[in-house]
Amino acid sequence: MARLILVCGPTGVGKTTYSLRLSKEIGAVRFSIDPWMQTLFSKDMVSLDYSWMIERVNRCYEQIWDVSEQILALDGNVLLDLGFTTKAQRELFSSRASGLDINSEIHYLDAPKDIRKKRIEKRNIEKDPTVFAFEVTDMMFNFMEPKFEVPSQGELEYGCKVNA
Repeated sequence: MARLILVCGPTGVGKTTYSLRLSKEIGAVRFSIDPWMQTLFSKDMVSLDYSWMIERVNRCYEQIWDVSEQILALDGNVLLDLGFTTKAQRELFSSRASGLDINSEIHYLDAPKDIRKKRIEKRNIEKDPTVFAFEVTDMMFNFMEPKFEVPSQGELEYGCKVNA
């Protein structure tokens, strides 16, 4: 039975690190939004404009889903490291999975703000190519912090909360 896993959590919680490990463990094709956005749009971004950014994120989501749907139809596992900042973003993919008779699993990663900021500082310095797509500044961190919507218990019915 194919699995669709949606990994979510606030900035700096370790979604990509977790996704890399889990995708290897379960044999899943992993899609991560950061390299897509970096490769396709970073040179065009002139300021931190949320509406500009989210419109492009949504374009990537559509293309990623097209490929994910093909993998799932072949009984393959897919792990999506797409941020999933809002409940609406998570519901979109969960409802698409339901249309394929698949219960999506939401894996919610959580860690205190101070720990996440330290992880980002370390990642910005080390620039490990396996997890580093771009530098996250304090302005970016603070900008995204209030935008994350914690999943409800209902959303986690087939998933889990991970203290990262």
